[in-house]
Order: sequence, then C-alpha cells, then structure tokens
Amino acid sequence: MVWIAPGAFMMGSPSTEEGREDDETQHLVTLTKGFWLGKHQVTQAQWRAVMGGDPSHFLGDTVPVESVSWDDCQRFVARMNQIIPGGGFRLPTEAEWEYACRAGTAGAYAGAGDLDEMGWYGDNSGRETHPVGQKQPNAWGLYDMHGNVWEWCEDSYSKYPSGPVIDPLNKSGSNRLGRGGGWNDYARSCRSAFRYSFSPDLRFSGMGFRLARTW
Repeated sequence: MVWIAPGAFMMGSPSTEEGREDDETQHLVTLTKGFWLGKHQVTQAQWRAVMGGDPSHFLGDTVPVESVSWDDCQRFVARMNQIIPGGGFRLPTEAEWEYACRAGTAGAYAGAGDLDEMGWYGDNSGRETHPVGQKQPNAWGLYDMHGNVWEWCEDSYSKYPSGPVIDPLNKSGSNRLGRGGGWNDYARSCRSAFRYSFSPDLRFSGMGFRLARTW
C-alpha cells in the first residue's frame, strides 16, 4: 500500500473540461488525516486468498477481481480486519479517491494527461481487463486509477456542496459511488472527476475495488 499524506485540493472539474458532467462542481476539500491506499486494484488471487472463491468474468491471478458489489466489498473488508493484525481496512472515501487519483494534478487525467499511458478503457483494452500495474503509475505510485475496472468508494452518492469541506463522507443515500471508469468505457468516464451512482448490490464485469487503510 502507498501512504497518502493529508492535504487539500480542488475536487470536481472546471466548466471548460471536455466531457464534464453537471455533478462535478469544483469545491475545496481538505483531508486532515493521511491514509494508506492500495498500489493496485484488488486482484483475483488476493480475493480468493481472503474469500475462498472468485466471482470474476475475466479470469487470472493478477487481473482485478470484478463482478463484486459494494456489499461484497464490505464483507471482504470485514474478513481482512479479522485476519490481519491491526485491521483498519476499508474502502476509500470519494474525496480520498479523487485526491489520490489526481496526485497533485488538476487536469482530466493524472500523469502527463494522456489516458492511453495511464489506463485501460474502451479504445485500448480489447474489451477485457488486464493485469494490474501494466500502465504508467501516477506521481504517487498508484496504478490503474483510470480504467481497467471501476472502483467502489465508501460514500453514498449525493450532490457536491457549494463551499469548502473538511474530511467529507456522505452516508445518507442508498446508492454508492463508483470511480475511475473501466475497460469498456469512454475516455470521459475515466476522468479524475467523473463519478457515477450504483446500487450497492450491483455486480458486473467492469466493477472492482481498491483497499484503503487507516492505521
């Protein structure tokens, strides 16, 4: 896992960003606590080691586990916290996810802003998932934050606030947030700011996750 230091950033996208959606209103977010975040999306080998099975459509030890719901991920997290000393595993909040994805950048994609260098999506994936860590990492050493599979966040979906917020975490709605886009998506869905609302029991071959840890 990679240590993500606390800090502040502009969450959302400017009105001029290509592919922007109406729910990406820019606002200042301050994260007062650092956290650990998986360098890679959780793989099928890791899922099997913890849960004893594999729900994925595309099979392979080093490709991301997919076809997992938000509820499934919560069960994985609970099991991890039982078997790993110190526990503290969880899904990242939406703000933590975007902060880590951007890694100090402000454009549509991290790194040099070239999605093909950063992730697998509809134009380059060959319509399947790929082993984690094959594309370029962002400046903080995180791989596949754009594309390959969507990543569940802890939060419920809601509209952004209009002003600055500190350590946001929304749990008031029924649907949960997915981030990052996946192997079958348009480039705009893989942007750092793009967010989508999913039912927490939804499973499909483009949906996976990445672990966070407070420790």
